[in-house]
Amino acid sequence: MSRKLRVAVVGAGPAGVYAADILTKTEGLDVTVDLIDRDPTPFGLIRYGVAPDHPRIKEIIKALKRVMSNPDIRFFGNVAFGDDVKLEDLRQFYDAIVFATGARRDRDLDIPGIDLDGSYGAADFVYWYDGHPDVPREWPFQPHAKEVAVLGVGNVGLDVSRILAKTADELLVTEIPENVYEGLKKNATTDVHVFARRGPAQVKFTPMELRELNHSPNIDVIVHPEGFEFDEGSMEALKAAKSQKLVVDVLTKYLAAEPSGAPHRIHIHFCQNPVEILGEDGRVVGLRTEITELDGTGNVRGTGEFKDWPVQAVYRAIGYYSDVLPGLPFDAAAGVVPNDGGHVIDLDGSPLPGVYVTGWIKRGPVGLIGHTKSDAAQTIGMLVEDIDQLPAPEHAEPEAFDRYLDSRGLEYTTWEGWEKLDAHEQALGEAHEVERERVKVVPRDEMVRIARS
Repeated sequence: MSRKLRVAVVGAGPAGVYAADILTKTEGLDVTVDLIDRDPTPFGLIRYGVAPDHPRIKEIIKALKRVMSNPDIRFFGNVAFGDDVKLEDLRQFYDAIVFATGARRDRDLDIPGIDLDGSYGAADFVYWYDGHPDVPREWPFQPHAKEVAVLGVGNVGLDVSRILAKTADELLVTEIPENVYEGLKKNATTDVHVFARRGPAQVKFTPMELRELNHSPNIDVIVHPEGFEFDEGSMEALKAAKSQKLVVDVLTKYLAAEPSGAPHRIHIHFCQNPVEILGEDGRVVGLRTEITELDGTGNVRGTGEFKDWPVQAVYRAIGYYSDVLPGLPFDAAAGVVPNDGGHVIDLDGSPLPGVYVTGWIKRGPVGLIGHTKSDAAQTIGMLVEDIDQLPAPEHAEPEAFDRYLDSRGLEYTTWEGWEKLDAHEQALGEAHEVERERVKVVPRDEMVRIARS
């Protein structure tokens, strides 16, 4: 291929950055990539979806920074697809567009009481404590909410449980913004109850996350024996995955441990299916679960026996769900853009020329960072195979997209702007009375001002 290829990647989280990295490293390909994101900052859920007390996971940012330093990769932040640019706009400037927009909101849970005051989505809480600019600056902690339920047994559920159970001062050494620290001081939670619909062999925790749950001296982890059972399907699952066996080993240790008398507790309950959030005067006063039993396959069936739990708040952490992308088809049941492994498939079943997906918008919100890399490799492989069929854009020079954004009056941020903001946040951390690696800037306009200064 003789012409220089121009590719836009919409979404600058790990999925988008890995796609850009693979593209620019493809042998024999002359390509430049523009990463476009609605946030003023890169890194997506690594910045806004990972709990602040997980610095090891945030080490991934260092690897992503190395990718972004490639001069053939540019970053355009604070540019929202669908509002600021549309698919037909991008086609003017790029041979191909790869969507890596991920999944940003909570999956719905259709049970009675879900809309009561005190019933929250985990994603909203995560965005608040991670300082996302598009959520309210205050979290509605209630002084009476001492017992809290968390629905879901994935890593997000653990993060939410841990943040609720820790003290504000424990988290002050992290990068949390000042408004989050002040908010957490109002948190009255003493007991967090985590509910699993199935048994211990079916939880989605990773071993590291589970082990770290009791690293705080203020938290006891209590695994309740009811439902701590294994059927034939469970044993097969443990044989098939070493990580799942490690998770069960950690749970078994928690089950056998004696509580230390710590002021806060995280309780883990198995074989409890939430069926209703109980309310009084419009707010949460309890959770009703149906006791389930393993059916031999690792799945469960209801027993018809119910139990009420006196909790004053409920956080659902049952998974993320992707937003609809204007101009692209959407599978509402699966929460993804229809695709054949990378190509976007139109409503008539034919591939949409030059349009691809990778990451959670492609396969749903499952898998870890390693899955994201292999996923991007598959998508980029398809794009490379299609090169000869890709229509050349009308305005192929890189500067044309910059001029377009300028003509629209959009205050976009760049990689150089991110480096300014990054240095500013680190300086805030160094100047804090308790030295911290950084203190996040939250308001969007302030982030943009610093980045564009």
